[in-house]
Amino acid sequence: MQRIFLFLLALISFQITAQTSSHERGTSASPYELNWALDGPWIGAGLGLTAYGTYLISEKDRLPESELATMRKDDVMAIDRWAAGNYDEELDRISYIPFYAAFGTPLLFLLGEDERNHAGHIAVLYLETMATTGALFTMTAGLVDKSRPYVYNENLPIEERTNKGAQRSFFAGHVAATGAATFFFAKVFHDFNPGHWARPYIWTAAALVPAWVGYLRIESGHHFLSDSIVGYIVGMASGILIPELHKKRDRDIQFSTSMGTDLMGRQYQGIRLSCQF
Repeated sequence: MQRIFLFLLALISFQITAQTSSHERGTSASPYELNWALDGPWIGAGLGLTAYGTYLISEKDRLPESELATMRKDDVMAIDRWAAGNYDEELDRISYIPFYAAFGTPLLFLLGEDERNHAGHIAVLYLETMATTGALFTMTAGLVDKSRPYVYNENLPIEERTNKGAQRSFFAGHVAATGAATFFFAKVFHDFNPGHWARPYIWTAAALVPAWVGYLRIESGHHFLSDSIVGYIVGMASGILIPELHKKRDRDIQFSTSMGTDLMGRQYQGIRLSCQF
């Protein structure tokens, strides 16, 4: 997840170039609108918290061997107990394939003319989405100590089971980041392409890819089911809500004169304002 932070910083320069290009073309309107008075501080806070959360993660303490000796699978809550002791290095490596691939999904927007011409808006929203997800994950992982499933595997070396990296199971950052990217892509495609035949298939893929990552992270012994569920929800919420909150709203404001009689029988006239959102 620390690599995501560097990736987000790289997106800033891309956004500046893309935004300038979009302004020069003067094409059809984007379904989104930005407010830098709000979006700028939000992105800055997200990146700042991601950096601070990464620092907290690096400062976590190792699990004391005395505490490890008292840990039992039966102490794990029922929904997670079946995964306690899981460990598979190959599945861990495989989980990085969809994880990294998901980050590139917004590049597919370059294939569509409307999306390509509004790459600046999309880049800013993507940056904001990933910064939000990164902040939520790193701060939580840095502040919450929860042993990974492989800590309960007695066949592993003590050094690996007590490593400080083994104490950040909650919540699943790979799942959250993957979900944020795939749901972001589905949401933006949905908004730019009303009625497109591919929309249900893209939404289905957006839902399945982070679920697959969650499965791999559980089977590899890096997260419990509850960790993956929370990560999935965080990623999905960020990927959908950030673009939705930036959608342009249709506003129908009308002025009209009105005349009538009040409760006291007196006639009046005035101006009526109606606003439909």
